Amino acid sequence: MSEETVPQQGGSGQPKGLLQQMDELMAALNADLSALDADLQAAGESGRGAVQEGRAG
Repeated sequence: MSEETVPQQGGSGQPKGLLQQMDELMAALNADLSALDADLQAAGESGRGAVQEGRAG
């Protein structure tokens, strides 16, 4: 996970609660997983034709 997706405690002086930190981390994780899923689905679509052609021969 890259550093920019990890929520940082700002200089507001008020520490975040554990539940808020977990919510932010889960939101970042969900966004990362959604992007990964989209990448994998796109790669699967582009490679699917080559696999089917190989099986037909």
